[in-house]
Amino acid sequence: MIRAGCSALLGQVPHVITSRSMAVSLQVSTSHCLFDEPLQVKVLGLSSGQEVTLKAAVTDEGGETFTSLGWYQAGSHGELELRQSPAMPGGSFSGVEPEGLLWALKPQTPLRRFLRRNVQTPLRLELALHQAHEPLGCLLATVTQERSFMREGVTRSLVREGKIRGSLFLPPGSGTFPAVIDLYGAGGGLMEYRASLLASHGFLTLALAYFDYDDLPKNLGGLHLDYFREAVEFLRSQPQVNNQEIGVIGISKGADLAISMATFLPGIKAVVSISGCAANSFVSLQCDGFTLPGLRFDPEKIKLTESGLLDLSEAIDDPRDPTYEECLIPAEKSSAAFLMLSGSDDKGWPSAAYSEQLVLRLRGHGKNVEYYCYPGTGHLLEPPNFPLCQASNNKHFGGPMLWGGQPKDHARAQEAAWQKIQSFLSKHLM
Repeated sequence: MIRAGCSALLGQVPHVITSRSMAVSLQVSTSHCLFDEPLQVKVLGLSSGQEVTLKAAVTDEGGETFTSLGWYQAGSHGELELRQSPAMPGGSFSGVEPEGLLWALKPQTPLRRFLRRNVQTPLRLELALHQAHEPLGCLLATVTQERSFMREGVTRSLVREGKIRGSLFLPPGSGTFPAVIDLYGAGGGLMEYRASLLASHGFLTLALAYFDYDDLPKNLGGLHLDYFREAVEFLRSQPQVNNQEIGVIGISKGADLAISMATFLPGIKAVVSISGCAANSFVSLQCDGFTLPGLRFDPEKIKLTESGLLDLSEAIDDPRDPTYEECLIPAEKSSAAFLMLSGSDDKGWPSAAYSEQLVLRLRGHGKNVEYYCYPGTGHLLEPPNFPLCQASNNKHFGGPMLWGGQPKDHARAQEAAWQKIQSFLSKHLM
């Protein structure tokens, strides 16, 4: 905790400053926590009804700073507690939103997506309390909090086993753990933040890259089921895995790959599809003795919004069209349980309709499937406290791509979905 007064504006802010007129304290519940944990902030020592602004800031690995503002009015005893005190209209959010300072973060550079590639180093959250709202008044107090993606005791090891490339996250403690393969979408590369958080909650997790990483192909194409079979066999062979059946979680293109894995490969007991599709998308998947065609992407069907954003929602063949039936994944052949998650405001593609298509077919075959569609939620359904990215530059499509979502609704969905994911995986893999 750091205390400060308006005199701090006269020069460098020391580690501890006490105002002559008042002693204002800005407190967080803990100095170090997991990224997905709730944010608990309290302010004491204000005047009754005093109007103040809480400013949050984080800086990503590329040096981009994301900020948010919460406008507040102190209670009758000069106190604020974000779990109870409503934010006033005019800031980055309004109402009682304890995590609003996190999910409302926005970059200084437009169309910059908040990502965390280095999960071994905590993210530093800086909070500053100012008098007034607009313009900001003098600085009253500051405090910092480290938010980690790896709980103490979680270990990370790079995987270069045969053809597979990725990283393995082992939960703390002895014994065995439920095991999960984690797949991201058509952006490529190796994404580890969801896998590291899953390991922090007790799941042995393999973050699996499948293109544009290390010596893997640079472009999405030439996918072969053997690569994913090798990953399944590698994970199942780990001595810390609690049984021979594992889970797979995927988002976007990674979701239909997860469904294909559960359909054509043995040893997969649970599948989580996030913003996924009922069909194989973009490129063909070479399987044992046959090829599963991919829904085609047609650049000429990309629409340009009034604000200059690329709308790709209709640029891929519609899997509900009987013309593309051969691209559908015959998931009814799988013995796995399925959890399907989508957003009603997905602008990447209509994942709600695509997910419903698969859910209906699975239920028609008596399969175990749960489905949740979240209102006002976009394509990039991430773990809790990730700020909404409604649009971002996409190197593969050559411009700023629209993802969709409304900030408050999307934040609610991320929190709810994260709990559903953990409960589902625990139920079927423990």
